[in-house]
Parts: sequence; structure tokens; C-alpha cells
Amino acid sequence: MEGARLDVLDPSPPRAFRVPAAELLRALPAEGGWPLARRRGTVPPVLRVADRFVTGQLDLRAVELNYLLEFERCRFEEPPDLRQGRLAGVQFTGCWLPGLLARNLSSANEFSLVATACAGPVDLTDADVAGSLSLQDTCIAVDGGDAPALHADRLKLAGALLAHRIEVRGELRMAGAQIGGNANFNGGELDNPGGYALRGNGIRVGGNLVLGGGTARGTVSLVNAQVEAKLTLRGTVLSAGRRADVELDQSGDAASTLVLDRASVNGDVELDHGFSSAGPVRAVNSAIGGTLSLSRGRFDGLDVGGGRRGRALHLDGARVDGDVTGRAAHVRGQLRMVDAVVRGSLLLDGSTVDNPRADAVLGNRSQVGSNLAFREGQVAGGVELRAVRVGANLDLRGSRVVEPGSYRHQRGRKPSVDVGGAVIGRDLICAAGPGADGPGEFTAHGGVRARRAQVGRMATFAGSVLGDRLDAQALNLLGLQVQDLVLTTASAPRGGVVLRQARCVTLEDSPAFWDATGWIDLEEFRYDSLRDPIDLRDDGAVEQRLRWLQQAMRRSYRPGPYDQFAEMLRAGGNDEHAATVLVEKQRLRYRALAEGRRWLRPLVLVWSWLQRSMVGYGYRPARALGWLVVAWLLGGAWFALGPDLVEINSDDTLPWNAWLFTIDLVVPIVDFGNKNRWQTPGVSQWIASGLIVLGWVLATTVAAGLTRMLKR
Repeated sequence: MEGARLDVLDPSPPRAFRVPAAELLRALPAEGGWPLARRRGTVPPVLRVADRFVTGQLDLRAVELNYLLEFERCRFEEPPDLRQGRLAGVQFTGCWLPGLLARNLSSANEFSLVATACAGPVDLTDADVAGSLSLQDTCIAVDGGDAPALHADRLKLAGALLAHRIEVRGELRMAGAQIGGNANFNGGELDNPGGYALRGNGIRVGGNLVLGGGTARGTVSLVNAQVEAKLTLRGTVLSAGRRADVELDQSGDAASTLVLDRASVNGDVELDHGFSSAGPVRAVNSAIGGTLSLSRGRFDGLDVGGGRRGRALHLDGARVDGDVTGRAAHVRGQLRMVDAVVRGSLLLDGSTVDNPRADAVLGNRSQVGSNLAFREGQVAGGVELRAVRVGANLDLRGSRVVEPGSYRHQRGRKPSVDVGGAVIGRDLICAAGPGADGPGEFTAHGGVRARRAQVGRMATFAGSVLGDRLDAQALNLLGLQVQDLVLTTASAPRGGVVLRQARCVTLEDSPAFWDATGWIDLEEFRYDSLRDPIDLRDDGAVEQRLRWLQQAMRRSYRPGPYDQFAEMLRAGGNDEHAATVLVEKQRLRYRALAEGRRWLRPLVLVWSWLQRSMVGYGYRPARALGWLVVAWLLGGAWFALGPDLVEINSDDTLPWNAWLFTIDLVVPIVDFGNKNRWQTPGVSQWIASGLIVLGWVLATTVAAGLTRMLKR
């Protein structure tokens, strides 16, 4: 059998390949027997065993041995026992083992299980390896039972953990392990459905932790893990299923595929480019020193009943010192990041979040140092970002947000986008985007709510489609504080619009916005100017805006919007148009009074008409001057052509002049000496008294108008 190779998968190899484990141990100190390879004086000797079926148990328990043990293409009848041993190094290459007992092992050099099949558990608990642990192309499998397939709790490695393409059928457990270099499971297959595929709670890795390009059926738990460099699961496929030790809660978190709660990673975390999770991914209260990359990853939450899915990505309280990049990611379930802190930007451009009739994106009270961008995204469900703080832009340009959820404890549907109480350093953008086939509209079927939000520069809804129900709110900007407000929607908002107590410096709007199908609440809405100022000669623009106001308030009377419009015009030096607005306000006021006083309605309407036509409710003093002239002409004609008046004192020599007499009656204070020299009997007395009263009213109005003009 010289030169023949052992088939390690053959459970009954020929007798020529067999060697008792005790014979190997007896040969260790001898010069003959099994070949001992002597190396340089600083390197311990090597016991190399190749192509042998080792019968019995290789018992090196609590043995101190300054030999490098190398087993190549060997099959073991019983699990080697290396517990509490102090060895120079151990290497199994291409072997078959029924298991391996190495608890508390101390190895001065590398410990290696390369291309080896283990049909039972490998126990490296509390082992201390001064070199690296190599597990490349190794398969470890256990049949049921509670024991992990690879048990390495509190393992200490001075070097790296090299486990490329490892296959583990059962739990890979490394809780509290300390690895000085990289831990690389690239291309590995971890299979423990319904349990833990990898339990690395509290693990410490001095370099990169790589789990990329492989598969894991079962939960990968890295709770409280510490990784000095990068954590990558790029291209990894995860699935968990429901674990037997927990109940499935409403969020589905109990069956998470990846758990990074309270983990600390000083570098990047990569869950991208082919990463797929058929269950929730948790990183609650985790700390990431670099970038969290989710781009082109797929995150699926579990079905929790009623057609709803639970959380797909749970990042509550996470802190990311770099960016969160999630371009073209696909999320089925809820993306939750309440109280999270991202010092850089949060970018979800082109992503899809599918959680219809529920909160698809929930990020209340989160902080983003730069931009929060979700451009050209597709969302089935609601986007709730209440009290979020964004250093630069909150950009939802070209996104489509449909099928929002409902409130749990009250009636009514939630808005598609809720940024109530948000503080945004620059712009809030809910506008049309570029789109692949032309401008893509921003669509929010449940409307947008930005109550009490503070926006540093601009809030724009240009090219947006808001609302889809007449009995709901399409836009709620109650108390919004912003510099520029752009309301040039692509179509009329379907539903109500609330601008109550909103405040902006510049307003840009369009006819489509004012055609909203519901009530537009404009009480205490303040704007200092229009993007396109109204020209002093453009009466049509003022009349158009007055029609918009009346239509917005559904023909009900609210004085505030008219006062604001007039104040804005007056601040721009457009007093004539401001007067037009105030006249219209008074007209609507009297109409509302008439509707509330059924029996006095005709008198109220007549009195309103008289004030409007004669003095413009006091805002058109020039009309009063005209009426004074008319009153003088009519009165002068009456006294000139009517019955003669009776002279009070016949000794007076003042000649009669009907026109001067009428001026004395019409113009108060001014006295030309005619009024007190003639008696007006009969009808003339009533006409004279009427001219005096009319003169006082009209002259006072003219004086007030002249006073305001001189003051300006």
C-alpha cells in the first residue's frame, strides 16, 4: 500500500490504512517509527501522519507536547481529545473526523481544520491559539441535539479566523470570542434553520468581520459585538424562520436573520449588492464608525397577518458616523429607524419600500447631519418622520407614496408623508423629479403633513399630486415656518388644505393649487410677498386672486386672508389694489351679516351697497369727493330753480346765490355767510338738512383719505 491514498469518506477502509491512536502516541518520542521531521532549532519538530485510518481515540488531554501535529487525509474512528492540552500546533487537512474535543486547548502556533469533514461537534471553548484558526473548505455537521456544531465561546486567537467556504450544519457558536486579526467566513454556508446559524454575542474582532457571498439559514446574532474595522455581508443570503425559543411578535423581530443590537463597528457595515434577508435585520442601538451600505440589498419582513409584514430593517437608536446609503434597495416590510443618528447623509434614492396600509418608513426623532434623500422611490405605505432633524435637504423628489395606513386609536387615515415638527436646515422638497421618461410627479395619495415644521430655506410642492379622497387632507402645513413656499402643484389637491398659522417670506402658487377640492384653511397664514409681484396696473391679477380666496373658503366669510392680502400689497406700495381687497372684504362681511339676519337682510344689503358705492367702505375717499360735487350740483339746481327762500333779516344786503348757499350746506366748517341768512320752508328744509348730513359724512371721509395720503 506504499503511496496509496486513503478515501476518508470510506467508513471501512482496508486494514493496511489502519493505525491505532496509541501507536501514534508511542512513536512521538522515538527516532524511528512514524517519521519525525526535524526543522530549524527554533521550530518544534513535526509529527506528520498521512493517509491513515486512526482507530481508537487520539487522547492528548492535558498533555504538554512540543510537537506540530499534522494529519493529512486521515480518518478518525473517535473524536480526538485535545482538551486542556498544550501543543505546539495542530493541523487537519482533508481529514474526516467524528468530532473534535479541544476545550481549553492551548496552541503555540496555528490551529487548522482545512478541507476537513466533521460529522460531530467541534468544541474549541476557551481555547487559546497564539496563531490563526484556519477552517477553509471545512464541513461541520451535527444531527439534531442541543450541542452546537462548532462551539468556540471565549476562544482567543492572536491571529485571524480564516473560514472561507466553511459549511456548518448546526449552530456556529462563538460568544465572547476574541480574534486579533480578521474573521473571514466569505462564501460560507451556515445552516441551522429555526435556530442560530451564528451566535457571536460579545465577539471581538481586531480586523474585518467578513460574512460575504455566502448563505445562512438561521439567525446570525452579533449582539454586543466589537469590530475594529469593517463588517461585510455583501452578497450574502440570509433566512431565519421562527425560532422555537421565542414567540413571533407583531413586528416579526423575533425571527430576525441578523441581529447587531448594541454592536460597535469602527468601519463600514455592508449589507448591499446582492445581500438578501428573508426576515428582519436588527441593529438597535448599534454604533457604526463608517458607512452603512444597503444599496441594492433586499430586506423582507415576515408576514404578521392581515396582509401586513413586520419590520424588515430595524435601526432604532443606531448611530452612524458616516452615511447611510440605500440606493435601489428593496424593502418588503417596515424600515424603522426611530431616534437614530446619522452624521452624514441618508440616501435611499430609487429604492422600494412595500408595507401597504401601515408605516413603511418610520424615523421619528432621528437626526441626519446632511441630506435625507429618497428621490424617485416607490413606497406602499406611509413615510413618518416626525420631529426629525435634517442638516441640509429632506428630498422626496419624484417619489410615489401610496396606500398609507390608518391610526390605531382614532378614526381616519394617516398622511402618506408626515414630517410634523421637523427641523430642516435647507429645503423640504416634495416636488416632481427628472424621471426616466420625463418629469416624474411626486405623488402622495394620503397627502403631506408638515405641522409645526421649521424649514430654513424653501418648501416646494412643485409638480406634486396630493391626496386622493375628498374627505381627507391633501396638505397640512399648520404652523410651518419657511422662507420660500412653492405651491405650484401639478393638479388640484384632492382634499382639504391647511395653511393656518403658516409663515413664509415668499409665496409661489398656481391656479391648480387654488382649485383644491376641499376647504383651504388660510386663517393667520402670513406671507410677505409673491414670487411674481402684482403690477400696479394689473387689476385682473387682483380680481383673480380674490376669486381664488373666495373659492378656497367655499364662499364663507373669513376676514384674515383678505387682511393679509391687503397688507402684503400695501407693504409693496400697491395701495390702490390693497383698497380693492379691503372693499371686497367688507362686501363679503355685509353679505354674511345679511345671511345671519333674515328679517333685516334687505336693509343690510342696501346699506352695504350705499357704503360701497359712495365711499368704498371708507377705502375709496375719492368717491366721497365725487358725491360731494354731485350733491352740490343737485342742491344748487334745486335751490336755483325751486321755490324762493325766505330772507331771515331784510336789512342784510347779501345777494342771493343758490350755488354758494348749497356749498355752505354741503361743506361743513367752511362758512360763506349764506346758510344762516335764508330760511328753507317745506321740502327745501328737508333737502337742506339732508345736504348737511351728507356733507358731514362725505367730507369726513375725504379728510380721512387726505390725511392717510399726506402721512404716506
